[in-house]
Formats: sequence, structure tokens, C-alpha cells
Amino acid sequence: MRRDKVGGLDVRISGGTDGQGGGSGPVVILLHGFGAPGDDLVSLADVLTVPPGTRFVFPEGLLSMSFGPRDARAWWLIDMARIAADQAAGRIRDLSNETPKGLAPAREAMLAFLKEVEQKFDADPRKTILGGFSQGAMLSCDVMLKTTQPYAGLIQLSGTLLALQEWAPLLQKRKGLPVFQSHGMQDELLPYVGAERLRDTLIHAGLSVEWHSFRGGHEIPRAVLQRLGPFITKAITPI
Repeated sequence: MRRDKVGGLDVRISGGTDGQGGGSGPVVILLHGFGAPGDDLVSLADVLTVPPGTRFVFPEGLLSMSFGPRDARAWWLIDMARIAADQAAGRIRDLSNETPKGLAPAREAMLAFLKEVEQKFDADPRKTILGGFSQGAMLSCDVMLKTTQPYAGLIQLSGTLLALQEWAPLLQKRKGLPVFQSHGMQDELLPYVGAERLRDTLIHAGLSVEWHSFRGGHEIPRAVLQRLGPFITKAITPI
């Protein structure tokens, strides 16, 4: 693995022909979740069964958090007090009609980042997969809908439906896009019902969703990773 700066973002790069992103293989871009360090998902590159030469890029969130671990990052800030209050009251957290204030700047940063990834890595969008975990999943879905590049697939690990009024008119242009989505049935941070709404919204719009639920919380279990590798392989392998 090596560290670099791409499109203004600090990134970790692994895989490829040299373990540091070398070569011209397909590219998988994964965004970490809220409050995680920039290297939170890097280990996935070592456990996913994907074609030789596949390159992995892990961008670091825009924001350095003032609480939590020293290296905690975020793509936008969230109201932790509200989450705690909802959990205490037993209220289901529904974000489907919310557009976070920090979503727009995070989106613009990612669009610039993706443009430079394409240039710097000579990455073919048709062999590039975008995705993430939790907040990173939400941002990757938003960016996928805001760009017209013919990306090979979208990965949604413990994400949820967000900004429905903005997303709904854009979904049709992604008809047929392969989507991998997983979610824990006991997820207390992003309730299972929100993931189901995202799944149903994507399917209704014509996207090809591979859905994996599991008994667990806000996490990425081994069983999901065992299925994610074949999804990536199929998405980036020419028919």
C-alpha cells in the first residue's frame, strides 16, 4: 500500500501489479464511514477475491473530527445527539427525505477526485466500481447519480436511502447498473428498513441490485465479503 494525494484528497492505494496500485487493471474505489480513520477499509483489498491486477483506492474523508479517535474522519457532520435521542425513544431513523448540509461540498470534492483518478490512473470508467460503507455508501450513491460516466458498478455496504427528492429524477439514467447492497438486520445506527427502501427504490428504477441481508449490526461480515468479490469480478469482466 502507498499513500498519495489525488484530487485534493489523501488516499491509500493498494493492489495492482505491485501492491501499490501499479499497472492498468480495473479500479475499485471505496469510501469509509462517519468517524472512521482514512485507512478503515484498506484491509478489504487483501481479503476480497478479485481478478489479478485490480487496483483499490481509498480516499480519506474531507473533515477531521473534533471528537472520537484522533484520526477520525467524516464526509459531512451528523447530529449525534439526535441519533442518541431517537435510539432512546425507540424512533426509527428515516433519512430518505433529508439532504445533509455537507452533502453538496462532499459531492463536489468526490466528482473532482474521480476525474483525477481517471486521468492519473488511466482508469476506464467501464472498469471502475464506486462504493462505500455507511456514510461512504450514501456519498458514493449520490455521486453515481450526479455523474454521467459509465461506471461498472456500485457497492452499498450498510447504507441507506437519502435525499430522495434529488435522487429520484436521476435514477432512470442508471437503469441496468449492477449494485451490491448489504445490511444488518440489527443495525441500530442505520435501521434495516432504510436499506430496504433504498433497495426497493433502486430496483423500481431498473438498477440490478444484488441484495444481501445478514444477522448483525453496523458492520461488514465475512459472509458479505465472500459475495462481494464475485460481484466485483463479474462487474469488471467483459462479457
